[in-house]
Amino acid sequence: MQQSELCERYDERLRTDDFAGIDASANGLQVGGGGEIERAAFAVDAAAETIERAAEAGADVLCVHHGLSWGGIERVTGRTYDRIAALIENDLALYVSHLPLDSHPELGNAAGVADRLGLKAREPFGSLGGETIGLAGRASSTYDVEGLEAGLSDLDTGTEEVRVLEFGPDEIEEVAIVTGSGSDWLSEAIESGADAFVTGEGKQQVYHEAKEAGITVVLAGHYATETFGVRSLQSLADDWGLETTWIGAPTGI
Repeated sequence: MQQSELCERYDERLRTDDFAGIDASANGLQVGGGGEIERAAFAVDAAAETIERAAEAGADVLCVHHGLSWGGIERVTGRTYDRIAALIENDLALYVSHLPLDSHPELGNAAGVADRLGLKAREPFGSLGGETIGLAGRASSTYDVEGLEAGLSDLDTGTEEVRVLEFGPDEIEEVAIVTGSGSDWLSEAIESGADAFVTGEGKQQVYHEAKEAGITVVLAGHYATETFGVRSLQSLADDWGLETTWIGAPTGI
């Protein structure tokens, strides 16, 4: 498959262009000069480790959630130079999908968490610039806090355990999700009447906001909650006949 075709397929499926005005990430192809794609590697982050491991695996493209360009690259020096140089030296393209991959109702990160928790009656959640970057849904059968935590406890976190701020009702049915660093959407979860809010990592004020509002907050790990989207992209590439490699590099955060 040609590099251009792979990118076009992903961009169309993820509605990449619709997020151009609201996402600091330069989504789509960030580094690449064209050519044939036979093997694709997938990781959460574009970092020295993942680039090196993708090159060692013989990949022609590395597809990630967190890329190299956030609001543009002013200078190609230091770590930015090292990463871009490694991509070019190994003829390794870099494809990135940040908010488009958070948002997608089937392929996205929140969708993966919702699948894990068996949520039904799903609706878009997490408003941002006219789009949504999360999901809300209803549990097939009510959770208690221990059950909700257990449903997310085996994610690939590295070292960090799932943390729970247990301030909500004993029976949890309505769950809102924004993965990664999604604590800014806690207020929207409260307004929606959710019993629990699942995100990756929190901020100091989340504790008191959740306690005063009577909502449980689950902090399941930034990295861990954002493995789902790139795994979905890998599955698509498998379906399209490409050889694929998963590069796990959990941060413990």
